[in-house]
Amino acid sequence: MASNNGFPATGSGLIVSFGEMLIDLVPTVSGVSLAEAPGFLKAPGGAPANVAIAVARLGGKAAFIGKLGDDEFGQMLAGILKENGVRGDGITFDQGARTALAFVTLRTDGEREFMFYRNPSADMLLQPEELNLELIRSAKIFHYGSISLIEEPCRSAHLKAMEVAKDAGCLLSYDPNLRLPLWPSPEEAREQILSIWEEADVIKVSDAELEFLTGSNKIDIDAAALSLWHPNLKILLVTLGEHGSRYYTKNFLGSVDTYNVSTVDATGAGDAFVGALLCKIVDDQSILDDEPRLREVLKFANACGAITTTKKGAIPALPTETEALSLINRNAFWHLMQAFLSWFRKV
Repeated sequence: MASNNGFPATGSGLIVSFGEMLIDLVPTVSGVSLAEAPGFLKAPGGAPANVAIAVARLGGKAAFIGKLGDDEFGQMLAGILKENGVRGDGITFDQGARTALAFVTLRTDGEREFMFYRNPSADMLLQPEELNLELIRSAKIFHYGSISLIEEPCRSAHLKAMEVAKDAGCLLSYDPNLRLPLWPSPEEAREQILSIWEEADVIKVSDAELEFLTGSNKIDIDAAALSLWHPNLKILLVTLGEHGSRYYTKNFLGSVDTYNVSTVDATGAGDAFVGALLCKIVDDQSILDDEPRLREVLKFANACGAITTTKKGAIPALPTETEALSLINRNAFWHLMQAFLSWFRKV
């Protein structure tokens, strides 16, 4: 079903995100080290939680499963999920561990460097028996990252949740969201990220993650991406920042351009992209087999990712559908005007 704007409508099926939610502390000015930063902006974050809020903000149904500290930050984050319409009945609280913090250094190009405070943080302590299994079984899509694979008991909880979701017929969505400082070594990160690779139906990686996982350079993205293909995969997506995104399915591959915006902070852009994609396919997975419709969805997802880079922090920057469509329409009008001017000069 298509909405009035020609893009597939946002679905009503439940999308459950599993993993970490934390506080990002972002410097108030770009291009400085953490030590040089004059101050920090407190912003809620954590990739799986970002995806859940991205879905809800676009009009979809979302829930979050994870563990927060029973502290002021944890209660604040639970409140933010509720305020944004994300179901929180999968959240548990730990009285003995704090909510995680991440200091995020913004370079002048808007890219990030991270320093984490998790020693351990509450999200690492989620146990399998604390999972809300009925919530997982009620989902149409189950989305997760890789940070929850780093330490026990959260790793076992992650694997249990994936197993329950798969048995319930959920579409499994995986965004590794590589954060090397959290892993014991790059080799361990690569091994664990790939250990659950073949379970996923939908996988999204950035170009940097693709390079890390395959050991290849960025010259031949298609060859690198196809080396990660597995028989159960429905779609592999590679986000390329200002160069848009590429898609790979069993029957076709291609690229979709992004939109020119003034980038301030890239935090959460990939999560906005994923949330936009998932909420458009949740009720109609046949979109993944229909290239014209898939390209429309990816145009929309690219717009959501682009908008998210125009503000500091992830969750505060996640767009509504109206904002995404506005950017798409402005871009279409600009291209129409350029075509008209080009024609006019030839007349």
